[in-house]
Amino acid sequence: MKEKLVDLFEYTYHFNKEMIKIISENLEKVDEKTISLINHTLNAQQIWNSRILNEKSFEVWQINPFENLNGINQQNFNKSLEIVHKFDPDQKIEYQNSRGTKFENTVFEILFQAINHSTYHRGQINSLLKQNGITPILADYIFYKR
Repeated sequence: MKEKLVDLFEYTYHFNKEMIKIISENLEKVDEKTISLINHTLNAQQIWNSRILNEKSFEVWQINPFENLNGINQQNFNKSLEIVHKFDPDQKIEYQNSRGTKFENTVFEILFQAINHSTYHRGQINSLLKQNGITPILADYIFYKR
């Protein structure tokens, strides 16, 4: 299970990096929604990691300096791998969402949420790129594995 999670986080890291790259190469063409979504994608992974590690988290929709996005992506990847290696996937974690409501989920559920959430928003970003005349990235998992 841990090897599969590592693989999925490598996939997530790789395509987040590719999204940052294509956005940076086309900054004059991308809209505010695209910038907001790439930030939100990275922020959310940081937030989920911080809930497990009991660390300070980003705001859900904060806009980070664009030049920091690759570093945030790298730090997210490193923290996610740290969690995979140090925590039992079945361990339950209590946390509060951004509205202050308390929840409890397993480490695996939280990590899978972070992966799935990133995939979802990369799809949205690809749609926005296409609408702005930018060729989207083929970011399906199967393409990554080929």
